[in-house]
Amino acid sequence: MTRSTFTLSRRRLLAGAAGAALTTPMINRAWAADPVQINMLAWYGHAEPDIVAEFEAANNVKFVPKYYAGGDNMLGLIAQSPPGTYDLILSDAEFVQQLNMAGYIEEMDPSLYPFDDFWPEYQNFPGHWTGDQLWSVMVRFGLLGVSYNSDVMTREEAMSYNAFWNPKITGKLGHFDWHLPSLGQVSLLMGNRDPSPFDISEDAWEAVMDKTLSLKPQVGGYFDYGGTFASLKNGEMLAMAGIGDWITGVLQKDGAPVASVIPEEGGIQWTESYSIGKGTTKHEIINKFINYMLSPEGQVKSIKMAAYPGLSPLKSGWKAIQEADPAEAKRSGLIEGDDQSPIKLLSEGRLFFRDIPRQQDLEDWNDFWSEYKTA
Repeated sequence: MTRSTFTLSRRRLLAGAAGAALTTPMINRAWAADPVQINMLAWYGHAEPDIVAEFEAANNVKFVPKYYAGGDNMLGLIAQSPPGTYDLILSDAEFVQQLNMAGYIEEMDPSLYPFDDFWPEYQNFPGHWTGDQLWSVMVRFGLLGVSYNSDVMTREEAMSYNAFWNPKITGKLGHFDWHLPSLGQVSLLMGNRDPSPFDISEDAWEAVMDKTLSLKPQVGGYFDYGGTFASLKNGEMLAMAGIGDWITGVLQKDGAPVASVIPEEGGIQWTESYSIGKGTTKHEIINKFINYMLSPEGQVKSIKMAAYPGLSPLKSGWKAIQEADPAEAKRSGLIEGDDQSPIKLLSEGRLFFRDIPRQQDLEDWNDFWSEYKTA
């Protein structure tokens, strides 16, 4: 081989190596590192592929979820875990201040999130703030009302919580097995609206307990997340207390004859929010993910979550779902002026934020629920 031939071959070899380096990004790059693990405590669905897969792929992270059902269960899981176990905590809004007081979450920087894009009703959400200090950011919410089998009960019959006592469903009424939703609905039926169905006197609480006990002959069971789906889908239960479209919306898509309405007495709003776990070292990627979920793309994913649908607190989220899936926007009321619009329901005084008891201990309600189930 001549010197010129050797030089040319060497240049080609180097050029080929450089090209290979450009076309194989997993070699000698940061992406070759193991994904950053984000430990998430959340309701089921929030770390499933339909929500996080694209973010994981784009940012070389891996969500490792611990799922719970009900705020009491969430608090118990955190209390039993070493500090710093969870990087990201999805909490029901009414439990945020308990997380804060227990030292489980960190203060958040409001300037990092698009609060100007939130509907005004959700910008300073109760419990998320103490003064100017932010502890949690709302990502989605939904409405609880009367959920029923539309082959058995009419919409008109379902437009009051008295539907739970309808003879048509004797022995076929189910409860989602968490006390706050069902007892809050009975409280609304009893006229406890001002200031809220969860801020009631001892006399009013006695009346709620008595009314709830009178419902016992109607009840066919108490169900977890999966059981609620199955019992409504197969007709084992013909109505369900303590839930709403977050269950029936998924079943409707599967063709089940079920629906949910906000009755005359009003509905209860559940609210899910992200907090940063105390002691995490992953603030930058966590904040990036929260903002991803608050983006139009993330909100469409959230609204259409495979596990259970939700509603968007952001104006851009409403616009995005109207463009991406007009039928879903209409079905869920995410259109200004729609009869089922949560903003309209709020303005009419027909929507109340779910809360923990204000004049009783949380354990009082929990203890009664246990007694009711075994009565």
